Amino acid sequence: MARTTTDGRVLRGEETRRAVLHRAVGIASAEGLDALSIGRLATDLGLSKSGVFAGFGSKEELQLATVRAARRIFADAVVAPVADTPTGLPRVRALCEGWLGYSRARVFPGGCFFHEVTAEFDARPGAVRDALADCAREWSDTIVEALAEARTAGTLRPDTDLGDLAFALIAVLEAANSQAVLHDETTPYERAGRLLLRLLRAEAADPADPALA
Repeated sequence: MARTTTDGRVLRGEETRRAVLHRAVGIASAEGLDALSIGRLATDLGLSKSGVFAGFGSKEELQLATVRAARRIFADAVVAPVADTPTGLPRVRALCEGWLGYSRARVFPGGCFFHEVTAEFDARPGAVRDALADCAREWSDTIVEALAEARTAGTLRPDTDLGDLAFALIAVLEAANSQAVLHDETTPYERAGRLLLRLLRAEAADPADPALA
């Protein structure tokens, strides 16, 4: 009986934590991580403050847990779907188009979660900035790795600077997200799609590669 009661409490605690983090990533993507508070989340979800506090312990831990939750959502939306895409330029293109689709679909209400909160914390040393920097580095490394596979396969020029190209691709993606959210229109995504292809063709061993058609 005691085991059953304990298991039930654990399950309810996990369900509460998932609900809190689902609401938290939505708020933070539109208003920033500083907009999160135990009281607000408890009110929004009809929970007790003590119940929410017990799951996190501090505002910073709530912010860090929100970043971790957003990272998992991002990976499921953008990275996981390309796992079976052939390596090389097809995977690079799929990653970029997946990112545009993630922003366009408003997986997070405010567009890209990381674009919003990184601007909030990029000049504020601490654990939250470190967590965000790790997420940004992980995404950049994912693009660089896909580009490296394309170069090894001979579909990118051997003298391609992978870091520079990844930087340019990510800059286009983030600009599209920012402009689309600001103006509430889809034109930036269409423009970004064209620019991404131009960047890849400029570095492709064969600019007429079918993967870039």
